[in-house]
Amino acid sequence: MKFGQVSNPGSIDFTLPADHPDTARILLAAKKQPDFEVYVGCAKWNRTDLKGFYPRGTKDELKYYATQFNAIELNATFYKMPDWKQVETWKDKTPEGFRFFPKLTNTISHYKRLIDVQKEVTLFCDAISNFEDRLGMAFLQLHDNFKPEHFNRLATMLQQFPPGIPLGVEVRNEAWFANQHINDPYCTLLEKRGMANIIVDTAGRRDMLHMRLTAPVAFVRYVGANHPTDVERLNGWVKRIKKWRSEGLQKLYFFVHQNVELESPLLAAHFTRAMNKTFGLSLKIPDKAGEQGALF
Repeated sequence: MKFGQVSNPGSIDFTLPADHPDTARILLAAKKQPDFEVYVGCAKWNRTDLKGFYPRGTKDELKYYATQFNAIELNATFYKMPDWKQVETWKDKTPEGFRFFPKLTNTISHYKRLIDVQKEVTLFCDAISNFEDRLGMAFLQLHDNFKPEHFNRLATMLQQFPPGIPLGVEVRNEAWFANQHINDPYCTLLEKRGMANIIVDTAGRRDMLHMRLTAPVAFVRYVGANHPTDVERLNGWVKRIKKWRSEGLQKLYFFVHQNVELESPLLAAHFTRAMNKTFGLSLKIPDKAGEQGALF
């Protein structure tokens, strides 16, 4: 994932900013849940990117991946509209408890730019509904140049989105974060629809660390820089999630990317160990993580 890549990661202040005041309000207002649902995964499962992750002789990458992680950020659906047969094929390769997080097809978000997309949204949602209990949350990622002036277009699309499909939304243009009078209506829209306000932690776009939850669900897309700071950044996330959990966080969806994806399983394994220790969880630690070598 090259989005937000910088030439000198060591020069970036990676400290997580303070929470937006509405985050505590959202969490404290949610009905307390004794169980904390945590899903951790990578952005891809293909052998080309995750070199060294798969044991020699692995024949089905997804089937093996799903024994090592409990979630995948499904970017394949961004490039091609899925059909129910493909979705069932993916689902049948995974065990109970695994979750897919499919990205809405770029026809919807990038080519048609949310104009007259109800047909495509219906096709997409009909297809991914075949994940059944393996469906985590779909997510809409808008183009970098999709600006607040298009807010009504976004509002219409979200208001028409099928309520039975959980959805997270990621806006990228700087203007969405630069002005409270712009950001407030957007976040209010998500809050009213029960949709997640996706947080992106990447070196070159610190404004996307808005730390403003719009539901008792945190959907975090973490982008490492292939740099020693990556580990300490993850440690900072564990501390913040501990705070959110104490305030009422119910679900965490955390996906690890890298500018060069090779080390993603190692970083995800480090994060998972820390989450297990902090929250008394028993999330699977990838078998091959320790065989890929030490981080940095």
